[in-house]
Amino acid sequence: MSPTKLLPLILASAVLVACSDRSPADGTPAADAPRAADATTPAAPEPAPSDTGTQAPPATPPATPDTAKPEADYLGRWTGVEGMYLVVASKPGGGVTLDMQWDLDHKGTFDGSVTAEGLRFMREGVAETAVHTDGDATGLKHLAGKKDCLTVKTGEGYCRD
Repeated sequence: MSPTKLLPLILASAVLVACSDRSPADGTPAADAPRAADATTPAAPEPAPSDTGTQAPPATPPATPDTAKPEADYLGRWTGVEGMYLVVASKPGGGVTLDMQWDLDHKGTFDGSVTAEGLRFMREGVAETAVHTDGDATGLKHLAGKKDCLTVKTGEGYCRD
């Protein structure tokens, strides 16, 4: 194979490896995968706002490895509107399985993983992430006021009853 044909294959492989959140087959952790110690390390206290006019940090910071939810917080049945649902179960060997009906005409089962950003999965060729929110953030009036929800995108959310 000529070097000009080989270079795109090498680059594509490097991108896939860099984007993966799974450990390599040899057992070494992926560079960006959170380590078990990271999940149990307490977060540093937030600095107190000073009187110099600086703004306080946002009330709900984005998920980071220190604030990421453990897999157990995603497991179980989540209920949407009009018969929609999401059931998250652990997979042997790691990861999760999502059994879901996300609109009136579509349902399926997908493999996923819990990351610092949320519950990541591929659905019909599109990378999706379900993040912990409240019912108001789903954009669905029937879920408004609920406290423990997952939102995939505005108009698609699931809450615990």
